Amino acid sequence: MSKPNDTVELGFVEKSPLWKLRSKFFPSKVGGYPAWLALKDLPKTEELLCKKCGDPLGFLCQLYAPHHDKSECFHRTVFVFVCRNPNCSEENDASNIRVFRSQLQRENDYYRATPAEEKEEGSESPSAADFNPLCRVCGALGPKTCGGCKVARYCSKSHQAKDWKAGHRQECQHPDKVSNTSCPGSKQFLFPEHEISMEPEELEEEVPKTEEEVMKEYEKLLLSGQVPSTYDDDSDTQDLLKMATKETDKQFQRFRTRIKEYEDQVIRYDRGGEPLWVSSENKPKDIPPCPACSKPREFEFQVMPQLLVHLKVDSTGKSIDWGTVLVYSCPDSCEQSKAYIEEVAYKQDYSPISQVMKNQK
Repeated sequence: MSKPNDTVELGFVEKSPLWKLRSKFFPSKVGGYPAWLALKDLPKTEELLCKKCGDPLGFLCQLYAPHHDKSECFHRTVFVFVCRNPNCSEENDASNIRVFRSQLQRENDYYRATPAEEKEEGSESPSAADFNPLCRVCGALGPKTCGGCKVARYCSKSHQAKDWKAGHRQECQHPDKVSNTSCPGSKQFLFPEHEISMEPEELEEEVPKTEEEVMKEYEKLLLSGQVPSTYDDDSDTQDLLKMATKETDKQFQRFRTRIKEYEDQVIRYDRGGEPLWVSSENKPKDIPPCPACSKPREFEFQVMPQLLVHLKVDSTGKSIDWGTVLVYSCPDSCEQSKAYIEEVAYKQDYSPISQVMKNQK
């Protein structure tokens, strides 16, 4: 995906045969195992750990986003990982999210210069499994080997334990039947896998909403649990909602107005543009520059809250959540010595109704 003009590209979840989401077809997708681009020199195990709890991250999504004006970015994919532990998901804190980009020239060590024929037969190769031992649970590097069957590989003791409890305990007794690329434990860990299809955003002339219309939307979102609040769902909350009719976050109004025609969008791709903020609060002020070329990183795309619906992470208690996840990357996508370069994720959440009221006084 290259961005030749000011058009924002929107991503939508679509069902697709899973074989079409493998590495050789350069997919944009959510869930399942990563479809690694560069098939060697994958991110090290320690690079894919949550900065909060230290557990392995789960693959969230990837976007195929080549820069057609740079030969070294003929193929280019950005990968997003998130911690599966809901306790690590805190407001306006992206410590549980990590982002990596990988890029290749048209002539490279893994893929033909011409597009691969779209057919299931032979779609599994080339893949990272051809060059590396991979964790059966998450699809990342798997340096650890099961001491029993000597076949199953894992990225960590925690994923080995997860797979053992999920069924490898019995499977391990029959090494000849053990797969080195899939396992029972992966079904508990991986997000549901779907294709992300992209299309340009086509905007209609905006008609400003009345305060009553905006407040109804905000109230609906708040009571659904998607907007954090310090108040319970009782009469006090209702009174506060009524009091807030003239104090709603103006940025939230713009957010809701902008997405109303495409409410199912899960990605907004706008390289070098301005994010669609969900709140006037907690905008980034200190995105670090690219460590290689020292240029300020630029906004590339954002993951929208609608993706949470497809992840099946909702629960009555704490769960993985965000207002939006913003990805910032090197504007030149500069080459470095590694096949996978870590970029920056920033998380912005909806402002609690109490904060909105405080800010608007």
